Amino acid sequence: MDQKQRTKQLDKLEREGVTFVSRDGVVISEEAILSPGVVIYPGTVVEGASVIGGGCILGPNTMLVACRIGVGVRINSSQCYHSEIDDGSHIGPYAHVRPDCKIGKNVKIGAYVEIKNSAIGDGTSLAHLCYVGDCDVGEDVNFGCGVVTANYDGKQKYRSTIGDNAFIGCNTNIISPVKIGNNAYIAAGSNIDRDVPEGSLAIGRERPNIKEGWSDRFFNRK
Repeated sequence: MDQKQRTKQLDKLEREGVTFVSRDGVVISEEAILSPGVVIYPGTVVEGASVIGGGCILGPNTMLVACRIGVGVRINSSQCYHSEIDDGSHIGPYAHVRPDCKIGKNVKIGAYVEIKNSAIGDGTSLAHLCYVGDCDVGEDVNFGCGVVTANYDGKQKYRSTIGDNAFIGCNTNIISPVKIGNNAYIAAGSNIDRDVPEGSLAIGRERPNIKEGWSDRFFNRK
């Protein structure tokens, strides 16, 4: 798209009710459909046949490629590809939604979170520093900081399921394929390599082995 086409497209969208806080760095595909009431911040790029619902706020510095975005979605400084994001969800900053994801309503995908080929249920929160790949996640699930789904063994990808209202503690490794039941609670720092029944507490960690005085001896501290 050259500069003349770009200006013509942005002028057309503005007449149709789209607001540009600044046009700096903004590129919107001619295939894209944006509803009235969408607000675009600088550095936003929308490619392919994306569909953006009313009341969405996009940017700054956001890229969408062939995505379907619901009503009232906020996507801040993030990239989303070939995925669906439902009404009221918040994405970013610095999130990466890879292809074939379906994000439900009122989902929070926060800073440095990556989602790949996964379904995320309504009301679920992944606030920061998580990787969820090849996973079916239920509604109102809470992911603590640093949760990782280990979905690849070097030869094959595996899929896991996490039920409604599960609580996944910080720094948990979910080693696929596993099924975590509804209302299950995973203690922080756990490695989960087997199914967790509904309503259970799973603790997958060892007690610290503390050797008193070792550091002083190693560094010859007086």
